[in-house]
Amino acid sequence: MEGMKRYSIALLPGDGIGHEVIPAARRVLEKAAAAAEAALEFASYEWGSEYYFEHGVMMPPDALPRLRQHDAILLGAVGHPDIPDHITLNGLLLPIRRGFDLYANVRPAYLYEGVACPLKGYEGGSINMVVVRENTEGEYAQAGGFVHHHFPDEVAIQTSVFTRHGVERIIRFAFDLARQRNHGKRVASITKSNAQGFGMVLWDRVFREVAAEYPDIQTESLLVDAAAMNFVRRPDSFDVVVASNLFGDILSDLSAIVTGSIGLAPSANLDPARRAPSLFEPVHGSAPDIAGKGVANPLATVLAAAMMMEHLGEPGMASAMEAAVRAVLAGGEALTPDLGGKAGTGETVEALLRHV
Repeated sequence: MEGMKRYSIALLPGDGIGHEVIPAARRVLEKAAAAAEAALEFASYEWGSEYYFEHGVMMPPDALPRLRQHDAILLGAVGHPDIPDHITLNGLLLPIRRGFDLYANVRPAYLYEGVACPLKGYEGGSINMVVVRENTEGEYAQAGGFVHHHFPDEVAIQTSVFTRHGVERIIRFAFDLARQRNHGKRVASITKSNAQGFGMVLWDRVFREVAAEYPDIQTESLLVDAAAMNFVRRPDSFDVVVASNLFGDILSDLSAIVTGSIGLAPSANLDPARRAPSLFEPVHGSAPDIAGKGVANPLATVLAAAMMMEHLGEPGMASAMEAAVRAVLAGGEALTPDLGGKAGTGETVEALLRHV
């Protein structure tokens, strides 16, 4: 159709249930795109652990140039029980994040109607937060090394790297997101500056400086142990939470469980400047214990795909996809075992398609 908007999407199923949830999300994307009169062109890249077994690397040397040709990347999962996690992570996901400078990791956590909260007294909609995680440096900078490697007196040095540039841009992103969300307009900063007296002290100082430029946004600074406690004690008090690579990683998993299931948790790895394609993925991982059984929950991947279309400038598609997820959850239809149901992945997809 003349004038139809076209988007090129790279699909990376990866490992485990990634090969089940990515095709599921693609079907929902195609239905939503047809309704929005948008054209989606998909290219699937079979990189990951099986590729590693054959080639000794998780992806080919020209992977980033090939991915750069696309408008966005939708990833399933990375991880295999027969390969150490540091190899799978540093062989595929982290090189994409760093190579494309996808510095803003955005992980929303919303308690949907029809989903049982493990905490008493919380109804649908009462918990609505997003964890913004610094994605390219901090504790995951891979600065360090081994001394006397594999000898009895071996030493491992792991150095966290915090730059003013990296800290300021992720904090500023969090404040801008709080304004955009218009949901309480609060930003909570998470550190451990009482024990980590350099990088985290820099973070606290930059947070105060940036906060002064946003007088309309309420703020609080929490130590990470207190934040973990308050995610359970008062999860409804959080709006936007900004944290380092490690702390954001841990707290976003906690926020997912507090809102019902890690099978409902999407995430975005963003380059807000749009110099490179951003990457979208579910948080749940490869789940090798259920891979191939046809019971994987596709909803997190569908929600990640909705975030992708929002980022690409298709809010109507994004809203339609999220509305379908809301309808399936609220109606209690075709729920997978992690949500207390008995449906398979395919049944859940069919239910979603009826609502798109």
